[in-house]
Amino acid sequence: MEERASKAEILVVEDEDNIAIALNYLLTREGYTQTRLATGAGAVEMIRERKPHLVLLDVMLPEVSGYEICQSVRADPDLEQVRILMMTARGSAMERRKGLAMGADGFISKPFELKELREEVRKILATPREAARAPSTSPEGIADA
Repeated sequence: MEERASKAEILVVEDEDNIAIALNYLLTREGYTQTRLATGAGAVEMIRERKPHLVLLDVMLPEVSGYEICQSVRADPDLEQVRILMMTARGSAMERRKGLAMGADGFISKPFELKELREEVRKILATPREAARAPSTSPEGIADA
């Protein structure tokens, strides 16, 4: 399982170079394959083409917002296995709820500790997408695995 996670492909959609450099350092050190886009334009097309295991998605991007990208990915049944971790400097509870409601698998506030991000990435990649998105308050309490 650890070997599978370390070979996961990650798409980083982040316009701030300093954050992208920190993410590159962390993801390389963890053994992930990664690609970066510095703008929201073309992100959905690249996700469709590459079908990465995880997208680290900034909320506030030039041209197309992270929310719009997340919504487009979730509307495409061919991309249902792609996981999305949204990142934003606007870490309010409302922003978090909005991102998760649009289909993000996780939400992290900037600035974040690299350890915190590493743990969140590992958790998301280790959890099958169906289980991660299953409502925690289902009446039956049953989740298919």
